[in-house]
Amino acid sequence: MRKTLSADELLAGAEMTHQVEIPADLVPAGGKESPGAVRLRPLNVSDIQRVTRAAKEERVLASVLMVQQSLVEPRMTVEQVGKLPAGLAQYLVRRVNEISGLAVDGDDLDDAVRAPLTRACFLLSREFGWTPAECSDLTVGQVLLYLEMIARGDAGAAEATP
Repeated sequence: MRKTLSADELLAGAEMTHQVEIPADLVPAGGKESPGAVRLRPLNVSDIQRVTRAAKEERVLASVLMVQQSLVEPRMTVEQVGKLPAGLAQYLVRRVNEISGLAVDGDDLDDAVRAPLTRACFLLSREFGWTPAECSDLTVGQVLLYLEMIARGDAGAAEATP
């Protein structure tokens, strides 16, 4: 069941964490008998850019890096995330995408984070006077909300908060 995030949740940014229940059928054999949970944080723009650069040649690596960067609890290395069962990894990638405000498939990730995000960060810094570092700390969902505010002429309400 997909939960729609509220504007407050999107604006909370990468500081907010989400407890994600792991369905029992995805818990690996030999693991817990009942479903467990992990804690994820949304990826911000700089996380996505780092993942894209690191995974240029291997699309599967992008998914592994996204999960690894998002996992708050338990902390896992890239190697550990790479050893997760495929179904569990795919489930976690979908959840990372949801909480990060990404509405693109893994295949479209490269296209979504290249020029459009760069232009969006430039527009946000020009419109609100934010530094590139402040823009990089925004989640993709926040970027989309602030761009919509600019389009609607409501940009004055967001000038103080990146």
